[in-house]
Amino acid sequence: MDSETFLKFGEAMLKYITEYTDNIRERRVLPTVSPGYLRPLIPSSPPDEGEPWQNIMADIERVIMPGVTHWNSPHFHAYYPTANSYPALVADMLSSAIGCVGFTWIASPSCTELEIVMMDWLGKMVHLPDKFLTVESRGVGGGMIQGTASEANLLTLLTARTRMVKYCKNNRKPGYDETTILGRLVAYASDQAHSSVERAGLLAGVKMNLIKTDDILEMRGDALKFAIRRDKAKGLIPFYVVATLGSTNTCAFDKLSEIGEVCAEEGVWLHVDAAYAGSAFICEEFRHLMNGVEFADSFNFNPHKWLLVNFDCSALWIANSKEIVDSFNVDPPCLRHASNGLIQDFRHREIPFGRRFRSLKLWFVMRIYGLKGLQEHIRGQTKLAHEFEKLVEKDARFELVAPVVMGLVCFRMKDKTNEENGKFLNAINGRGKIHLVSSHLHGKYIIRFAVCSTATASKDVAFAWKEIADVADQLGV
Repeated sequence: MDSETFLKFGEAMLKYITEYTDNIRERRVLPTVSPGYLRPLIPSSPPDEGEPWQNIMADIERVIMPGVTHWNSPHFHAYYPTANSYPALVADMLSSAIGCVGFTWIASPSCTELEIVMMDWLGKMVHLPDKFLTVESRGVGGGMIQGTASEANLLTLLTARTRMVKYCKNNRKPGYDETTILGRLVAYASDQAHSSVERAGLLAGVKMNLIKTDDILEMRGDALKFAIRRDKAKGLIPFYVVATLGSTNTCAFDKLSEIGEVCAEEGVWLHVDAAYAGSAFICEEFRHLMNGVEFADSFNFNPHKWLLVNFDCSALWIANSKEIVDSFNVDPPCLRHASNGLIQDFRHREIPFGRRFRSLKLWFVMRIYGLKGLQEHIRGQTKLAHEFEKLVEKDARFELVAPVVMGLVCFRMKDKTNEENGKFLNAINGRGKIHLVSSHLHGKYIIRFAVCSTATASKDVAFAWKEIADVADQLGV
């Protein structure tokens, strides 16, 4: 494809994307296809001869769109948001055009250096302590972009494991070889933590102890301390704690200040998983929820959830970057360069080797929206969630099951069984006009309503509630 044809293809795609975005409300949010729908729609083998791009454009609606769940629809209220904005889309275009694989500084200096600066910008926006910022910490701490919070959980757990193994080898009595130490390690998280936290323990081969939360779904310091002291008495070695700020189930917040004090006292790594809620900390009214962050060894949130940066872009900060570098440093001669040691090589700070130029998305989005524009987005979506909350409260057939703090409302049919609530949700999703998902809380089946799309407005909240109420009427609730 030559540049002239590329321009025509690109213009056609830009027009298609714009029309898709502008008219997304008209599309059924959930597809009606069955597993395996796509294979009969395309040839069983690749073409021998190239096709004109117009054929591909025509096939988008025929082949792809019937199987798309429209995450950016104002009628999509499942899971949590996947951020989307035109500036981020344009940044992705430039990243793809440059095509660098920024594993070292010399592989593309701007890829490394822009990421360092953008992570400092982002850290300042959420008021992280100076120890997490590259300049303010004089290079001791710093941030890096990961693919997902799941990667950040695993990466920090592995780093904490290395730290504790080294400590035990240097400070424990003889006989504590590495195999013995690894077999005794134990990590902790709340029973509301994301499943990726427990999965990180499985991948790392360490025990994961889930701490029971209190009545408002917080992991508290006294419960954590009890578990740590109990495990130490058994000869186990506590080494890592995940504090969740904004849980997946209900957007609950662990008591970070209490947990931080326990971690400092017991000498264990504290990681903060704020995957969804972290974006809201750019607004001062939410910042009290991260009180105690000064105790953290690492902090993570996903701009690709709520900060208008397209997937993937997960921001991770480490207070002592040397610990992560020492844990993953493999340095073959072919990757060394004249500036080794003078600036970061991000390949030492992540599980994948290669990395895209993802910081362009942060740069474009933060410059075009500015801090005030991003704050307006967060506050606007939180306001919409409270509008939905009031609709639930006004209908005696329903009840709220958790406090509404940000953009998530959790509710269920009052005085109905889990099975009845499940059938109710299936009926809602079966109509395809809105999309919600369920969860379980203390044995109860609950329904989650999340404000997800950047285009969601009050009329969409009203539309969703009408759909919910109509289904309830049809079922005779």
